Amino acid sequence: MSSPDVPENGPETPGPEPTPEPAAPDRVFRSGAGIAGGALLLGLGAWLGGDALFRGTGTTPWLALAALIALVPLVVAYTVRPAVYANDQRLKIRNPFRTIVLPWSAVDDVRAAYSCEVLAGEEKYQLWAIPVSLRARKAANRRQARAAAADPSGRTSAMATPDREVRASADQAVDDLRELAERHGREPGAQGPVEVRWAYEVLAPMVAGAILLAVLALVS
Repeated sequence: MSSPDVPENGPETPGPEPTPEPAAPDRVFRSGAGIAGGALLLGLGAWLGGDALFRGTGTTPWLALAALIALVPLVVAYTVRPAVYANDQRLKIRNPFRTIVLPWSAVDDVRAAYSCEVLAGEEKYQLWAIPVSLRARKAANRRQARAAAADPSGRTSAMATPDREVRASADQAVDDLRELAERHGREPGAQGPVEVRWAYEVLAPMVAGAILLAVLALVS
């Protein structure tokens, strides 16, 4: 009885399993105006609060310190913190006090009316990082109408249409997110439950500062 042929270098060993492809880099949506406003408010708070800390007398420095502890996280939460991250697998929404991670399979719709929001089952999540500007939407509609009425020679024509639709920035961002949801919603890597996490790193100092401010106001 003959033995099966064995390679000279010994039995074959299975090769390493292929590593999964890394997720595409995130597309980040943020409000430039919100960040600029937050920077201005933080600078103003640092100026006024620093002056009270170093030049105030009595309980004034302590009141200023408590106010800074309470208000700085609040300003950061509403201006600098909001952001939306989107890749091929999930949508991550960073709102002032919560972070929501939604796989594309859980996203039913993304829409913009007076605010941008994501619908997931019976839940609705606001997109704080993509504010809706009715003024910008009206301006985009006016540009769209002018482009639709102008032919390449510069004369107006009711039958002419623009090569590309003009959209407000918030509406364009919602269109992009909706397209990602429709494209990747059924892919294996885009499945899973919705995750919601409270931003305790913002809430804890804000609550502590508010309590300290209330105590100092009572004893002063």
